[in-house]
Amino acid sequence: MIFIVVKYDVKPESVEQFPEAVRAFTEATRSEPGNLFFEWSKSLENPNEFVLVEAFTDDGAEPHVNSDHFAAGLEAMRPHLVSTPKIISRKIDGEGWDEMGELKID
Repeated sequence: MIFIVVKYDVKPESVEQFPEAVRAFTEATRSEPGNLFFEWSKSLENPNEFVLVEAFTDDGAEPHVNSDHFAAGLEAMRPHLVSTPKIISRKIDGEGWDEMGELKID
């Protein structure tokens, strides 16, 4: 799978509107056949930082970045961002989330 984490530094005045600004992009991406998950979070340390954790099948990432909604999503984000987002993108083994071995809850 292709595993991706992206950090977005959002303008303070855009923090409240940002989830709505990325809603169409999020919904369209989650509907893609190759999408495994696409999850937004907000940093506990930086109130202006949003973190996107996403994964695609090995064949799913390329159609995603070439889609119309990908381009539209980037443009929808652009006016809300302070700087270029930071990304980690890697091909890893697996097909989704596994249970954590070090912390089992029965």
